[in-house]
Parts: sequence; C-alpha cells; structure tokens
Amino acid sequence: MIDRMFVPTLVHIVVGMAVLGLTGATTLLTTWQAWRGRSAGRWMHGALIVTQVVLMAQVLIGVKLLDQGSGAAQLYIHYVGGLAPLFFFMLWYWIAPRESARARWGLAAVTAASFLFALMTYTIGQGYVRGTL
Repeated sequence: MIDRMFVPTLVHIVVGMAVLGLTGATTLLTTWQAWRGRSAGRWMHGALIVTQVVLMAQVLIGVKLLDQGSGAAQLYIHYVGGLAPLFFFMLWYWIAPRESARARWGLAAVTAASFLFALMTYTIGQGYVRGTL
C-alpha cells in the first residue's frame, strides 16, 4: 500500500518550513523561560511534543522520498541533519536532569541545536534543489 503512494517533494518542503518554524519557536520559548528562571510548564511540554511529532513526520516523509528515488545525492546530509534534532531531544529525555537552572538552560541548548541542524539541513536541501550545490 505505501509503495503505491506518491509523495510530492513540495510536501517535504512545506513540512520542512514547519519544522524550522516550530524548532525556532521552541528555542525562543525555552530560552525565554530559562532566562526568567521558570521551569517548563504544560505549554512548554506541549510545544516540545508538537515539535518532535512534526520532526518525526518530516523524517518519515524524507524516507518515503528517498524510497521514490528523490534526493539520492544528498542522502547522508539528510540522514545526519534530519535525525540529529530527534537525537538531541531523545538524549535530553534520556538524561532527564532534575529541575534547576542548569536543566532549564540545557533544554534551551537542546532546542537551539535542533533548530540549527534543521536550518542546516533545509538550507543544504534547498541548495541541491536549486542546483547551487
């Protein structure tokens, strides 16, 4: 069933923009909360969950596009750049530091790293699409 399904590359581009927006917003949100000295509340955890779900959807769309033969030249950068943000979040929840200033700033660092890797992957992917790389 899934082999017969065709995913246009535009879907990957649009979801990639959503990933950039969400990771950027969660970076700003976690940094703001850390700066104010507040712990992650219900809204923060909700934003983190939504960000991770959209990241997972983007990875699955990317895998389907690779299965269709799209983007073979940029395979490795997409694997590294696309999975790194999920790895950062997984590592954060695995370590699960106790509530402290260090934990708050650590979460801000995790979301910032996720945003930077998503931005890098999106920029490189767009460069391949435009033929500038």
